Amino acid sequence: MKIAVILGTRPEIIKMSSLIRLGQRKKIDYFIIHTNQHYSYNLDKIFFKELNLPSPKYNLKVGSGTHGKQTGKMLIKIEEVLLKEKPDIVLVEGDTTTVLAGGLAAEKLHIKVGHIEAGLRSYFREMPEEINRILVDHLSDFLFAPTKLAKDILIKEGIPKEKIFITGNTIVDAVLENLKISQKKSKILEELKLKKNHYFLVTLHRQENVDFKERLKNILKGLELIFNKLSLPIIYPLHPRTKKMIKTFNLKIPQGVKIIEPLGFLDFLKLEANALLVLTDSGGVQEETCILKVPCVTLRDNTERPETLKVKSNILAGSNPQKIVKSVKKMLNSKREWKNPFGDGKSGRKILNIIQKYEKG
Repeated sequence: MKIAVILGTRPEIIKMSSLIRLGQRKKIDYFIIHTNQHYSYNLDKIFFKELNLPSPKYNLKVGSGTHGKQTGKMLIKIEEVLLKEKPDIVLVEGDTTTVLAGGLAAEKLHIKVGHIEAGLRSYFREMPEEINRILVDHLSDFLFAPTKLAKDILIKEGIPKEKIFITGNTIVDAVLENLKISQKKSKILEELKLKKNHYFLVTLHRQENVDFKERLKNILKGLELIFNKLSLPIIYPLHPRTKKMIKTFNLKIPQGVKIIEPLGFLDFLKLEANALLVLTDSGGVQEETCILKVPCVTLRDNTERPETLKVKSNILAGSNPQKIVKSVKKMLNSKREWKNPFGDGKSGRKILNIIQKYEKG
């Protein structure tokens, strides 16, 4: 069986890493298509190197643009590769434009589609990611759901049970495989002069947060209030999209917030694991903090990771400055005793086994 792994963003590289490594070890016939959706290939190269992954066979260099332009470019270029390579199955992960384009291109060519991280829903249709994940779930042949809750959502939407497999989430594989490496190799705490549990970590990049001036302004105000009340540094690896919008809206970075460049996975993982608390609008970071037993405050009004709310590793704060502070205080007073609901770190192996079992009939 020939497998095409299609990815385009750094979270996808991380979440596909265990599966790709297994493919190498088992000498499976596969290749990687990188759409280059995040348009910072140098940083992507660092991720491939850090995670000991082979370079993509194809780099489509799609870059930035509107959703329509990005999707159109990807469809054209992915289709060309799939026609040339003729894989038996395409694997996509998550909810990005790359996932939508990869799934659509494969489906149109009658190539099987496997969707890793299927069944996630925020029920917020203004989120482009929500549209992507729904469409890809409904065209996929294999739906690899991370939890029973995700499987139940898919069944309620009319997807046949025989297409759905609970595998856990591959982010657990990535975190467990790389945590010890990051603790040994990364010097990020020393470089930033930080001590364990003596700083906050922030990530913020979602369109619904950073593309609206008042919402972004309120979140920055929330960070200012946190520093004023708790006097701990707030470390913020600034996403290119957010940097651009802060400049466009003429907003100021509040006192106490230390802006740093985007990081490789090992440095970020070490920062995350040693933070007192993380504030984020990233789905992946909600999962990672849950696995790492680090309290999380999500700067959104909804989440497609309700499992984190259920085990109480995470809380929704939205963008109201006072609610953000209140949520931080609540999470700081909580015990880090929750159980990780996302699996045992063997998701990549389970996914490959399911695909290979299908091949054998």
